[in-house]
Amino acid sequence: MSAIGPDEHMRDHWWWRPGWHVGRKMYTWHITFDSQRPLHELVKAYQEALTSLSGLDLIPIPWLHLTTQGVAFTDEISWQEVAAIVEAARTRLATQQPVSLTAGPAFVDPEAIQLELSSVSALYPVRNSIRAAIAEVRGAANVPEAEQWNPHISIAYSNSDGLAAPYVEALQTVAHSPADLTITAVPLIELSRDTHLYQWETKAEIPLAGQAP
Repeated sequence: MSAIGPDEHMRDHWWWRPGWHVGRKMYTWHITFDSQRPLHELVKAYQEALTSLSGLDLIPIPWLHLTTQGVAFTDEISWQEVAAIVEAARTRLATQQPVSLTAGPAFVDPEAIQLELSSVSALYPVRNSIRAAIAEVRGAANVPEAEQWNPHISIAYSNSDGLAAPYVEALQTVAHSPADLTITAVPLIELSRDTHLYQWETKAEIPLAGQAP
């Protein structure tokens, strides 16, 4: 979490990060929230307060996500390798119990409006298992991203530079209880980001222990 105050500035989230360009896609693990209605209601409450403000791209409910662990750009890895990573992760996550989290309230980050998350340490074994699966198939040197991780759920992305004050003030008008979430599965997705929106196709999904496949 990197909350900023009203006198600080936001910046455009949509700069091209290393390796990304129009049309390129990535295999990555994201936790998604299709069936998490309490989260949907919380997000809608905050987005309603933000909708009249410029400078933000509000994230539609179907595209809410928790960025977890990248694998590789789709043109840099074969599907056979990806499938092997999925099976290695499935084995490692077979005993991982579902994870309970609480989301909210919202805060202003330099590039996004995000929800605070409680009990995030319970997610670390999930990500560590996925990283170990990638290392098993591709070698430890080919596990992307740092071990350090900041789990978060964004509800809007900044698309310009400007003071955070209007967004801070808007969030303060929302009186809504935090949302309880239960993470029961981890999808492997094919991700794109060409239109000021992260969109994906789910390629595989690993249920956590005790959940139906």
